[in-house]
Amino acid sequence: MPRSKANGVEIEYETFGDPANETILLINGLGSQMTRWPVAFCEKLVAQGYHVVRMDNRDVGLSTWLKDGDAYRVEDMAADAVGVLDALGVEAAHVAGVSMGGMISQLVAADHPRRVRSLTSIMSTSGDPSLPQATPEAFAVLTARAPDPTADLEAFVAHGVKNARVIGSPAYPWTDAELRERTIAEQARAYNPAGVARQMAAVRATGDRTPRLKGITAPTVVLHGADDPLIPVSGGEHTAASIPGAELRIVPGMGHDLPPALYDTFVDAITAAAKRAA
Repeated sequence: MPRSKANGVEIEYETFGDPANETILLINGLGSQMTRWPVAFCEKLVAQGYHVVRMDNRDVGLSTWLKDGDAYRVEDMAADAVGVLDALGVEAAHVAGVSMGGMISQLVAADHPRRVRSLTSIMSTSGDPSLPQATPEAFAVLTARAPDPTADLEAFVAHGVKNARVIGSPAYPWTDAELRERTIAEQARAYNPAGVARQMAAVRATGDRTPRLKGITAPTVVLHGADDPLIPVSGGEHTAASIPGAELRIVPGMGHDLPPALYDTFVDAITAAAKRAA
């Protein structure tokens, strides 16, 4: 797959559909590889007439892994996303991100407004420290050390399945077989737990983005699950309230994931923002 080279890192990305069409750039969350935007999901957006790009953030997947002591901010990750657009020769794209990817997408829109046709911020937040925080069980998903997959793959897989259940959508559950397959495939593709810690540090270093959200001019849809235990729904509500003209969509029974049963819900949110831009 191709890579962009900018900001001292290489970013792995993959494209779907006709590059002559308007581009949708998909950005994923903390420690998550671009495969969390499954091919079947990307193809749904292609079927709507878009050129789709998914990418591995720095420190995850097949993009550059940094070293202990290397510090960066969400702003740097936003610049990485713009670097992917540069590599593709895309002047402006519809940008959609989930969780930390939503934070990155927000700053692409805030700091690089001419590069963003529309914004879809999904299961994310503004960073306002006064907002309700994750449940203890959900926060442990981010902080608990996973078993070493080279020593005990089954324990590693069980850990991954359990974590997915904790933060997942109660009304749209995955099967155990689906979660096992995903966990094994992601570990085989790339596994970099140290990168997750650096990404978390980037989010902390960037802090409250609320003042910058108020300057976003791109048409915006904010999508959030009513039952999200990791980033409570108030994070989505505050994000939408902070971005002028943003549309808020709250999905009952949705947690902090993208289950197949919600593909059409996500596609509709992203394309609704894109159509507002038109």
